Amino acid sequence: MKSLVEYLVQITNHRDRDFLEYTFASAVINLLPIRSVLIAQVMREAGEQYWFDVVSLDAGGGGKVADPLRLDYSSMKPLKSAPNRLKCLLARDKIEVDTTGQNGPRVTYIPLISELSPEMKGVLEIHSMAPLRDVDLIAIGQLHHVYCNIYKLLAYSDRDALTGMLNRKSLDNAFFSAVLDELDGDETDDRAAIVQDEERRHRVPPNYWLGKVVIDGFSSLNDFHGPLVMEQITVLVARIMSNTFRTHDRLYRLSGDQFVALFHCPEEPLALRAFERMRINVEKLKFSQVGAMTISAGFTRILMEDSPVTALQRTEDAINLAQKNGGNRVFSCLNMAR
Repeated sequence: MKSLVEYLVQITNHRDRDFLEYTFASAVINLLPIRSVLIAQVMREAGEQYWFDVVSLDAGGGGKVADPLRLDYSSMKPLKSAPNRLKCLLARDKIEVDTTGQNGPRVTYIPLISELSPEMKGVLEIHSMAPLRDVDLIAIGQLHHVYCNIYKLLAYSDRDALTGMLNRKSLDNAFFSAVLDELDGDETDDRAAIVQDEERRHRVPPNYWLGKVVIDGFSSLNDFHGPLVMEQITVLVARIMSNTFRTHDRLYRLSGDQFVALFHCPEEPLALRAFERMRINVEKLKFSQVGAMTISAGFTRILMEDSPVTALQRTEDAINLAQKNGGNRVFSCLNMAR
């Protein structure tokens, strides 16, 4: 069995935040005398918040790791359905619930909250046959502290300083992680062993989408109002985008007024609906500095032979067509090809 120090080293070796929850949960289940551990995050859809069980592991070696890009909201439960989790989250403090008596089985809830992104919040849920010992709580606290520190470091490195959205480096890294379903070597329980190779042959599921959004007339607005005002506008548009798309959708700012969304969606009309919602939300908002403003967007299904560059080029072509037709439009690359 690995020691606490070995698990701390493993957590700090990560360069991808997607694997942190698994490594954290794996350390807890293997180091402590408990039955199971679960990490649940809060996800948003259509203005409602739900529990998303990211990782669940048990002492017998079973468990699962969920893919946030493939969320099935029909299977998730609203926050109020798990009152103890919600109480822990709101109190920002550990909660211990006994299920049969003073010395019997326990469920311990520990809040997981990101100071960088208020929406990135969740709960560590631990099931044990007896109350956790002080030494157990100390070990969890140490693991949690390191997990939070590494999360913050990685968040700073892959996020845009102005808007807090993910940056281009993060897009390049996530693109292949999101769409490749052929992995080098055999699958293992350690998700950190997954290696993405941009040059290898791969199959891509037909329901991943990449979309790009730009502010209509951004250069002219920048010349007239100045860069400081347009930075404020950029932050507002980023906020609208974050509120429009789902919590687990990957949202990026590439540069200037260029925003990108990478997400999983079963069919084109639903993908179109997401970008139309954002277009309408921007159109109906009166920006105090510049008045009315619009956006144009283009989106594409990710193809087998795609790289981030080729997929982004198709979205750029769709945006160019939208702006040639007056802007304030959303074009699908599939429609362009018809």
